[in-house]
Amino acid sequence: MIQEGFLLGGELPVRRLGYGTAQLAGPGYWGPRGERQDALAVLRRAVARGVTLIDTADNYGPDVAEELIAEALHPYPDDLVIATKGGVVRTGPDAWHIAGRPEQLRAMCEASLRRLRTDTIDLYQLHRLDPDVPLADQLGTLDALREEGKIRHIGLDTLTADRLEEALSLTAIASVQNRFNLVDRESADVLKVCETHGLAFLPWFPLANGALTGDASSTLTALAERHGASRGQLALAWLLHHSPVTLPTPGTASLAHLDENLDAAALRLSDDEVKELDSPF
Repeated sequence: MIQEGFLLGGELPVRRLGYGTAQLAGPGYWGPRGERQDALAVLRRAVARGVTLIDTADNYGPDVAEELIAEALHPYPDDLVIATKGGVVRTGPDAWHIAGRPEQLRAMCEASLRRLRTDTIDLYQLHRLDPDVPLADQLGTLDALREEGKIRHIGLDTLTADRLEEALSLTAIASVQNRFNLVDRESADVLKVCETHGLAFLPWFPLANGALTGDASSTLTALAERHGASRGQLALAWLLHHSPVTLPTPGTASLAHLDENLDAAALRLSDDEVKELDSPF
C-alpha cells in the first residue's frame, strides 16, 4: 500500500501527486501560453481535485506562472503548499543564466513574495547551484531569509549526491528536484540520499517529456491496458510506488490532461508490476 501523503520538511502535509506550472508559460518557457482564463481554470481545478502542492518558479514566463497562481488561488487554502524557485535569470526563450550571488537570491525571493502575495514562501528552491559562488554563501542567504520568516523550507534543484550531502552539512534541506522518470534514472543515487534523510524528491520531467517510447512503451502499454489507464498514468503511478519520498508534480495547460494525471494517484500496482517497471528498459 502506497502512502498518499508526505510531511514536507517534517511538518507540512501534502498529497504526493502535485501540480507543476511550467507548462503555463509559452514556448521556451517564455511569455504566457494560450488564454489567461484557461490557465486560471487549470490551477483552480487542480486545487479542487485535492492538489496541495503546487510547484513553480520565478523564471517560468518569467513571472507569469507566479502571477497566475496568485490570481487564481489567493487567498490561499490553509492546506496549500506553494513551492517556487530562484537563482536563474532569463533573457529570452530557452535562455537561462545562473545567478546565485547573495544579493541576487534575496532580490529574487522578495520579488516572488510580492507576485505570490504572501508573507512566507513554504518551499523556496535554489533552481541551480551557482558554480561561481561558494555553496555556503548561497545557502547562507536562504538561511537568513528563513530566519526572517520569508521562507519556511529550503529546496535544491539539479545536483549530485555529493553536493547534496555537502549542502546537508551546512543547513537543513527539505527537498530536492532532479530529473527522474521511468526511462531516465541517472539521479537514483540522489533519490537514495533523500530516502536516507527523509527529504522530498520532486522528479522533474516525470513523464519523460513525452519520450516514453521503445521498450518502455511496449511494457507500459501492456500494463496500461491491464489497468484501463494511459501510459502516462502508469509512469506516474510507478513514481509513487517506486519510493515513498517521490512527489511528482506533472505540468499541463489542459484540463483534460490535468484530470488524467491526477487520476494516476488512484492506480495500485502489484509488487510484481512494480518490479517489472523497476527493471531497466
